[in-house]
Amino acid sequence: MWTRRRARDRAPRLSAELRQRESVRPLELFFDLVFVLAFTQCTALMAADPTWEGIGRGMLVLAMVWWAWICYAWLTSVVEPEEGPVRLVLFGVMAAILVMAFAIPEAFGDRALGFAIFYGLVRLGHIALFVLASRGDPRLRRSVVGFATSTGLAVGLLVAAAYVDGGGQVALWLIAILIDWIEPAFFGKEHWRLVPAHFAERHNLIIILALGESVIALGVGADLAFTAPVIALAVLGIGLAAALWWIYFDLVALVTERRLIRAAPGRERNALARDSYSYLHFPMVAGIVLGALGLEAVLAHHDAPLDPVHSFALLGGTAIYLLAHVALRLRNAHSVNIERLTLGLVFFALIPVATMVDALYSIVVVNLLLWAMIAFETFYVYGERRYLLRHDMEIDIPGSS
Repeated sequence: MWTRRRARDRAPRLSAELRQRESVRPLELFFDLVFVLAFTQCTALMAADPTWEGIGRGMLVLAMVWWAWICYAWLTSVVEPEEGPVRLVLFGVMAAILVMAFAIPEAFGDRALGFAIFYGLVRLGHIALFVLASRGDPRLRRSVVGFATSTGLAVGLLVAAAYVDGGGQVALWLIAILIDWIEPAFFGKEHWRLVPAHFAERHNLIIILALGESVIALGVGADLAFTAPVIALAVLGIGLAAALWWIYFDLVALVTERRLIRAAPGRERNALARDSYSYLHFPMVAGIVLGALGLEAVLAHHDAPLDPVHSFALLGGTAIYLLAHVALRLRNAHSVNIERLTLGLVFFALIPVATMVDALYSIVVVNLLLWAMIAFETFYVYGERRYLLRHDMEIDIPGSS
């Protein structure tokens, strides 16, 4: 048995650099709230078309919206968002994001061109501000020019997709996403700049805001009868959102941020930020958005089995969230989190079962399994080391992310 006093005595405090926090500015959080509306609209797109095609289209739009947000997460490491003309440009971009979000439910239909145009304006604002930020830094300016080229190609493909239907439209979207996402993997990693603690905090906050999507989904219950099953579902829905919060914020967010701060500036740190945050946080957000879609269906039809699409949304979304953590640990620690990998696979295996039992039982099982895993990790896997890390002690937990 150990005590907290012994733990404090045995572990040195973190270095000043590791304890330093570069806080996210209020304008950045305000800016991110508009993006969360876009995430919510992705759920609305899938809810309006609860088919496998609808799920796929919703994920394509979410990938586009996510990458637009990522661009601004990198940008605000090199510009002060609340000073000078940057503030005004961000306000203008927020208006463009809002109109873009209005178009999302019909992004593959009547509002496809509107979505492409306003998405292009959102990306143009990012490029313009990065051009300003790269003054006096020719290497960064060259990277910005390359990034602007890929951005222009992606937006051009979205405009072209507005005039195509069916598989051709989806193919153009996929190519646009690939151009956007692949470009940072090959060009200019060493020239980008970021403030690691600030960059990590931006992503932490977007995960919280995405989890708010689950709470919004529970708001559907306000239109339902005030009965015991509905009350139980509200509690279980919050239990699911809380479990997802715990899985990320109890240790993963802390360890990932610490590794980013410790990485050598330049190529190593930029590659780690790109992989751990820009790439691997997307399936976390996608899993949360899918889970919100599943929660809406559970609330609406708690006394009947879920259909295959909504079963996948609830159980598969949770599985995707867990497997994203497995990939994050593999990238950072070169090891596998067996508990999260196993549970993710179990959730995938349970999708057919959820189509045969009442939705209420499905969400009960999801909660029980998630909280059982959390208890096992907290008390048996991490133990004393968890306390040391969460109290800024100088300790590394191999594979804790």
